[in-house]
Amino acid sequence: MMERLESWKLALERLRSGQSADWAEAGRLVAEIVRMSTDTMLRQAAEQALPVLRQAVDNDDHSVTVAGQRRVGVILDVIHDLTAPRFGRRNALPKKLSNEERARRTLGLPLAVQLTCEDINQAYRRAAKGMHPDQGGSAQAFIDLAAARDVLIHPGAHKDA
Repeated sequence: MMERLESWKLALERLRSGQSADWAEAGRLVAEIVRMSTDTMLRQAAEQALPVLRQAVDNDDHSVTVAGQRRVGVILDVIHDLTAPRFGRRNALPKKLSNEERARRTLGLPLAVQLTCEDINQAYRRAAKGMHPDQGGSAQAFIDLAAARDVLIHPGAHKDA
């Protein structure tokens, strides 16, 4: 798949760098990407570009040409993202959240902001309205909200997991 991406990238860059683009060739190439790509983002970008590229064939309208060039650029951006080397540890698990970070996420609070008790209670009330069992929420979700509020109001009382 990687060599196919590279060949598509080279062909699209060649088409884009030419003086006058061969829109029929670009349309064929993009149709091939739609048919053969396994990546959802690339396939969507190509599907969205296809009508514009077909319209650009034998069309002297400058706005259609610019739109075609822009669509080819979007496809190239997606291909560049797919072919760019990845750095870092492969298959590394995400960093485990602390109890406080988990509680903030549960209540929908920002991670890096100093919170007052009033901020925490307002967030709890806002979240509890939809999570309460009488309002169609689950009992466990409501209990989790209360536990998250307690962790944030009394941070020293709870050990990190």
